[in-house]
Amino acid sequence: MKNHNSFTSIPQSAAAANRYQAVRFFNSINDFKQLPPDIGGEVAFAGRSNAGKSSALNVLTNQRQLARVSKTPGRTQLINFFEVESERHLVDLPGYGYAKVPDSIRQHWQKLLEQYLRERTALRGLMMLMDIRHPLTPLDQQLLGWCAARGLAVHILLTKADKLSRGAAMTVRQQVEKTLRTDYPPTSAQLFSALTRLGVAEAHQRLDEWLGFAVKSCAPMANRPPPATGEPTAALARPD
Repeated sequence: MKNHNSFTSIPQSAAAANRYQAVRFFNSINDFKQLPPDIGGEVAFAGRSNAGKSSALNVLTNQRQLARVSKTPGRTQLINFFEVESERHLVDLPGYGYAKVPDSIRQHWQKLLEQYLRERTALRGLMMLMDIRHPLTPLDQQLLGWCAARGLAVHILLTKADKLSRGAAMTVRQQVEKTLRTDYPPTSAQLFSALTRLGVAEAHQRLDEWLGFAVKSCAPMANRPPPATGEPTAALARPD
């Protein structure tokens, strides 16, 4: 069952599709001091390595090569900013859970990602990607727990839903949502497939809400309080 408690449902429109199709690369950073000014709003994309993060970004923006797609874990090693419009960005974070990188790189990214997730007040929500065949891994749950403690909104894309039958995919979604209701409210989840474009409209709707394009039932973006501080688990800070 969908979670409609946090936003007002509006029909998917050509305007929304055009908005994200116009997204362009803005900047890549390797140091906290290189981040753009901490104003406006941004949505970050996070997930285990090979969960389909780059493919999801490309499909959501209807661009084949906005984010690099690789079968080799560890390719995303920068925080990549993509501009939707002035002061609104999508942010591609390095994937977590892949340990085959030098310790020096892992330690650097641990520090940078902790600081970004803890201090970035422009961050309005986290799109969390999970392979539908392997949802809610221990590392996923660690990140969800931290986000819940911090008060950061999370929406889960259960990627590669085309790998399962419709019935099996719905069963997984219901199981995930049951866990979320119990342990990580008000986190929401949906089915998603970059191959079939399943769930693109629903994901656009969530992005619109967080970036201030949609009609919201909650307080406007500018009136929301800054996020609380917290400490993300070190195990998550591993390059994609």
